[in-house]
Amino acid sequence: MLGSLNEQQMNNLLASQVVGRLACTDTVQPYLVPVTYAFDGVTIYGQTNEGMKLSLLRKNPNVCFEVDVMHDMANWQSVIIRGRFEELKDEAAEKARTVLFNRVFPLMTSATVHGEHHEVDHELDDENRIKPIMYKIVIEEKTGRFEKR
Repeated sequence: MLGSLNEQQMNNLLASQVVGRLACTDTVQPYLVPVTYAFDGVTIYGQTNEGMKLSLLRKNPNVCFEVDVMHDMANWQSVIIRGRFEELKDEAAEKARTVLFNRVFPLMTSATVHGEHHEVDHELDDENRIKPIMYKIVIEEKTGRFEKR
């Protein structure tokens, strides 16, 4: 059976995943990349560094974002978002960083991989450290589909 996800089902899917696909364009050629994200129930938060993706997003903030979960070819769910990229600064960037870190960091630890802090022999030069650029996707339209057999 094919069907549409309701609002709660779409939000549950978005909240349950941490990797989505972000599509942007220079108006000629689409560019699609997997990104780590966090969903706070209203907004998609992510981080990036300077590069092609950020350059395209700054030129054209209209984006498409997709998240899915596939159990097999006949049992899957997908959400597609049309929205707008916004680069975040100062307090808004810190909020986004916290939301993203709190969502993704627990998934980085396991029985063999630990998220422990390691001592540094020297002080870090925070002024010269490259910090990721935080962003959000303002959701303008959201649709969801599923198949279940």
